[in-house]
Amino acid sequence: MSPNAINWSLALPEIALAVSGLVILVVGVLQRRGEGFFPCAMLTIASFIGCGFLVALSGNGEAYAGTFVNDSFARFMKLLALSGGLLATVVTVGYQAEEQGTQKPLPFETPILMLFSTVGAMIMASSGNLMTMFVGLELSSLSIYILCALERDKVTSSEAGLKYFVLGSLASGLLLYGMSLVYGYAGTMDYTGLVNVIGGDDIVPLGLIVGVVFVVVGLCFKLSAVPFHMWTPDVYQGAPTPVTAYMAGAPKFAAFALFLRVMTGPFGTIAPKWQILIETVALLSMVYGAFAAIPQTDIKRLMAYSSIGHMGYAMMGLAAGSDAGVQATLIYLAAYLVMNAGVFAVIATMRRKGHEVTTLADLAGLSRREPGLAAALAIFMFSMVGAPPLAGFFGKFMVFAAAWQAGLYVLVAVGAVSSIVGAYYYLRVVKIIYFDAPAEGFDRPAPSLLFVSGSMGVATLLFILGLGPLMTMAHHAAQALVG
Repeated sequence: MSPNAINWSLALPEIALAVSGLVILVVGVLQRRGEGFFPCAMLTIASFIGCGFLVALSGNGEAYAGTFVNDSFARFMKLLALSGGLLATVVTVGYQAEEQGTQKPLPFETPILMLFSTVGAMIMASSGNLMTMFVGLELSSLSIYILCALERDKVTSSEAGLKYFVLGSLASGLLLYGMSLVYGYAGTMDYTGLVNVIGGDDIVPLGLIVGVVFVVVGLCFKLSAVPFHMWTPDVYQGAPTPVTAYMAGAPKFAAFALFLRVMTGPFGTIAPKWQILIETVALLSMVYGAFAAIPQTDIKRLMAYSSIGHMGYAMMGLAAGSDAGVQATLIYLAAYLVMNAGVFAVIATMRRKGHEVTTLADLAGLSRREPGLAAALAIFMFSMVGAPPLAGFFGKFMVFAAAWQAGLYVLVAVGAVSSIVGAYYYLRVVKIIYFDAPAEGFDRPAPSLLFVSGSMGVATLLFILGLGPLMTMAHHAAQALVG
């Protein structure tokens, strides 16, 4: 097979999804004003599903002179990103159905922007070169900047888009500066070349270490890890709920894919020099996420601080620097996907007379008005605490076990304490929906929102049934990365 044929075949999922996005954009433009959203959303959902099959059937190898890599790890992370994008798009459909006739609906470009952001996430997962990494990262980020500010009539949405854009641009600059230092001292941006250069030197130049630190800083911003989290609460609260649901899923999985591939690959030979940095960021994220969420009265802000803490837990696996650590992180991200998508599907149903309400007090008495939604939300909250036998328990257990095996006892102890503190605000939500005096009821939920919340509730509850195959996939992915 010719090199060009290999290039096309390995990158076929990304190419197909990008071309689908361009076609869907034309379809949206040709529709009558205000009628393009649902056709575009349905076509986007179909594109995600079709691309998922292409990813599952794709082979291993390198393309485009080694700048694009497809292996078990890339396929695992791409499927996670596609699943996150698919679920967020379904939530967007329900959110749009509830907005009809009440206020200005979301534009038809919304699902298309999610699609292009997911293309960037997939490129990030398959990056074999620092520039490929940056191209994928910026394609994903630029789409999200626009998504955050879609509701231009709302000050909070415009503020969210501006804050994310300004701080995201700063993080991109830091990341580029780190990449330039790495290239300047190593003479290459290919991951395989970096392994050979860094691994062959007994003494690693200080400038190269500084470059790695700046790369870590840029990626930590995308993960909203402490101390690079400052944008998260305002952006989560101000962005439209489906956009928040998307941001909390696919882009973070892609950023973790980058983190794992870069830190265990080209920089894996100098792990002792950066492990303490990852441990510190993980520790600060868990502690800050747990304590900062306690006084929150808005559930979207609460979920923002919760996501900061969850990224800290997931980074424990990376800090372990082992095959088991990578596998544990992948399992944790899969569990986080189902919990997070379900929670935001429930949040999207919180509307009165067509207007979104997101304070915790608005959830009071939900169990009497919508017992199914209340049960699903309670399952998600208990899962995020880490209660067995829910999805969150297995994710936390595996990252804690990997960190313990690596001798990171302080990190495990802090993680356990943070989990106990976090139980307070998660269980407070359960207390409000079951025991507080009922508040005014919500509008009738859209069927798509009920489907996502219900299916994710079942997946969270019965996560153990799919744990075996999922662990096998995660093991192969970790072997491809660390092996």
